[in-house]
Amino acid sequence: MVPGTASNEDGGADGSVATQLRKGVLEYCVLALLRDEPRYGVELLQELGRFPALATSQGTIYPLLSRLRRAGLADTFLRDSASGPSRRYYTLTDAGRRALEDFAALWPAFRETVDRVLTPGEHP
Repeated sequence: MVPGTASNEDGGADGSVATQLRKGVLEYCVLALLRDEPRYGVELLQELGRFPALATSQGTIYPLLSRLRRAGLADTFLRDSASGPSRRYYTLTDAGRRALEDFAALWPAFRETVDRVLTPGEHP
């Protein structure tokens, strides 16, 4: 990717950059959403959609959830639904909780470092 050449569907110059940033943190945002309660895929999509920078699609969330499960960071179970077939719920495993804690511990320093590099005159 060449800086300044990316464009999104709206013609803006941040589509590809926003996509790359989202890809980098989406897994941990999903783990954070699973921290407090089990959720099913559409519920995760809706919750992420509340934050425009994190909004994604079924074509992204379901493969991500499969990767989390295969990596042992999430587990699944089926729960009956009053409005249709059973739903597959995802829960955070102990390994997923540790991965989220590790990310949360590293994120502030990482964010601060990027902010310093991006701010003119703030880096050595």
